[in-house]
Order: sequence, then structure tokens, then C-alpha cells
Amino acid sequence: MSEPRKLEVLRAIVEDYVHSREPVGSKALVERHHLGVSSATIRNDMAALEDEGLITAPHTSAGRIPTDKGYRLFVDQISAVKPLSAAERRAIQALLEGADDLDDVLERTVRLLSQLTNQVAVVQYPHLSRALVRHIEFVLLAPRKVLVVLIANSGKVEQRVIDVGQDLGDDMVAELRTRFLGALGGTRLSQLAQALPAVVAATPQAQRKAAHALALGLEGLAQSSREDRMVMAGTANLARSNVDFPLSIGPVLEALEEQVVMLRLLSEMAQDHRGVAVSIGRENPYDGLAEASVVATGYGPDSAAKVGILGPTRMDYPTTMAAVRAVARYLSRILGP
Repeated sequence: MSEPRKLEVLRAIVEDYVHSREPVGSKALVERHHLGVSSATIRNDMAALEDEGLITAPHTSAGRIPTDKGYRLFVDQISAVKPLSAAERRAIQALLEGADDLDDVLERTVRLLSQLTNQVAVVQYPHLSRALVRHIEFVLLAPRKVLVVLIANSGKVEQRVIDVGQDLGDDMVAELRTRFLGALGGTRLSQLAQALPAVVAATPQAQRKAAHALALGLEGLAQSSREDRMVMAGTANLARSNVDFPLSIGPVLEALEEQVVMLRLLSEMAQDHRGVAVSIGRENPYDGLAEASVVATGYGPDSAAKVGILGPTRMDYPTTMAAVRAVARYLSRILGP
């Protein structure tokens, strides 16, 4: 059996099974695909694929379905991620660009990705601690009360009200803002705590008490932003796929609910040359996801946070990979500097 024909037969089996949910037989392959060989040859080819562990016969069925190893070979042979249609791209752009803030953007992202793929969509919040300071704003609310606003280049905004311990006027607050922003603009948030003491030390003595309070406020905002969390949508799609989870859908739902499992998996997934990461069935380190696949890619300034989908191993990988990558690119553009 030649390598090209082996891949062609495997591709046909994967596509038919994804479309029909039914085990695929040699007769159906000959009827639906122009493989240029007889039904007997296809049966021999399928026997060879089965010997290699790429397809298997479920129960007493005469047909075959792909194994995790078969899906992996199929996914690896997808040379390039196909672009979405112009209509799909316009829909993504229209929906995401209408968002008001980061929370809204991410909520819309998972809703859209879930609709595009009919799977569960997940997105990690950007790691603000890895992002840079884009802007700092101090707003005087009362003589001793200042609203401290920290804006990162990831699009995340953190704010809190600080008691500065001394009376300030608008001019002094503006001067402090200029001083802090001038010294800290472009600083990585994870290094903010180390950079703040120098800013306070360079402040005139008359403003030092307020500067120290504002520095503590900024440090607190940077630390509070490090919490790892994610947003998801489309869990109802899993319920419609109960045939794809013959053992139980419970462990998959538990993995989604136990966000730390999904966050760890997303963080560990390495993108390939096509700009996506695909983890199939038992490749997933968490046993509860042994019947599921995850397709994800990074987004944002340093692509540290991921957006992706989770669904059964029997999924339309080319379309899913295209949707995940396209949505991530729009997300990066919207959140870009």
C-alpha cells in the first residue's frame, strides 16, 4: 500500500465518519470517493490501516472508525489551515468590534467560536502580569481620595480608590500622574513592584506620602490581575454529542468546571507551524478528556493566553482549526496596542 493512498483512504474514512457518525465500510468509500481502486483493494488498505492502529472496528460493526492515532496522522497531514469565508470573517469582525471592554470582548469571543464550531469554546484571560503598562491615570475624587487606573497593552483595565494620606489638589495629582507614567510606561507588569520604589524616591518630599500610597495601589492592581481564569460557552453542544462520549460525558464537564485543569492544559499546549495546537483523546494529560480533543492558539501581545475549543475526537478538524485561528487573529487585533 503506497503512503499517498494510505493517507487518502484514511482522510476519506475520517471525513465520512465525522460527517455521518457511522462506522465507514469499503463499499461506502468506493461510492463516495474517487479513489481509483477496487473495493477489494480498499478492503486490503483498510486492513493495513487497522494493523497500524490508525482505524478500528467498534463492537461488531463491519465498518471502521479512526483511532486517536489515526486522527493525529490526519491532522498532521493538513498542510495549511484554510481561510474562513468572507461572510464568516465579516461576522467575526462585526461582533467583536462592537464590544465595550475586555470582559465583553471575551464573552462575545466564546459565544461566536461556539457557534462557528458547534463545540465548547474557551478563552483564557490575558496574563496581565506579562503585559506592559500602556497608561496610568490618577483621578482626584476628594482631597485625600484618588482613583488609580492601570491600563495594560492587553486591553485589561484595573482600578481602585486609594486614600493617599494627605490633601492633594488637581495640579499635584496631574504632576504625580505625569511622573509615574513617564517612569513606568512600557514596563512589564510583573516588574512593576521592583520599579515603583525608584519613582517614589524621586518624588519631591512634599508629595512623597501620596506617592508612596499611589505606588502601593499600583502594585496591588498588578498583583490582583495575575489570577488565571477563563470564560467558556457552548457546553450544551456536548450534550448533543452524547454518542461521542460512550463512557460518560461527566468527566468532560468536570474538567471544564474545574477550570484549573483546562487552564493548565491550554498553557502546556504548544502551537505547530500552522499556528495552532491540537491535543487528541488520550494525548490529553487529564484522564477525563480521553474522549475529547482540544484545538487552541495563542492571542494578544505575546500570545501567552489561549483561545480554543473542546469537543469529541470526532470533529471537523480543518474547519475548527480555521475558526480558532481566525477568531484569535481578530482578538489580537482588537486588543492590540
